[in-house]
Amino acid sequence: MGLQHNIQNEPVSRLALREPVTVTPNETLRNAIGRMREAKLGCAIAVDKDHKPIGIFTESKLTQLLAQRGSQVVDDKIEPHLTQPCPWVHLADPIVYVLEAMQLKNTRFMCVVDAEGRLVGLTGQKGLIEFVADHFPGQVMVQRVGGNPYPAEREGA
Repeated sequence: MGLQHNIQNEPVSRLALREPVTVTPNETLRNAIGRMREAKLGCAIAVDKDHKPIGIFTESKLTQLLAQRGSQVVDDKIEPHLTQPCPWVHLADPIVYVLEAMQLKNTRFMCVVDAEGRLVGLTGQKGLIEFVADHFPGQVMVQRVGGNPYPAEREGA
């Protein structure tokens, strides 16, 4: 079938999922930012004791906070700076739900949860682009999630 049909009928589990950076609501922004940097990921997901997402902290929010309050904000607890509720989709939901939720919530990241609501991964722009690229392998070249954007060896003569 075509791309539109697949986006409407294939489950979210077919998208590339990234390992999320998870934090507790009591952690500091400094800790969350350090872990986001290590993971090369633009968000951290706050989870409860059952590993259910309760909020998201993004690099966009960090930029706003730094502009408003300066660098001392990094010693704050993360909880008051979380966007709640956290945008999420189920593994079994159709991929079109990711597109619709990202547009509605104006976000680049979507939490993916299992049937019990526990966080199992992240998807979003990269996962969607890879899915689309797989439909047009001769026309679209995409850096895969977790891949190295730089060649290991020098190219050319």
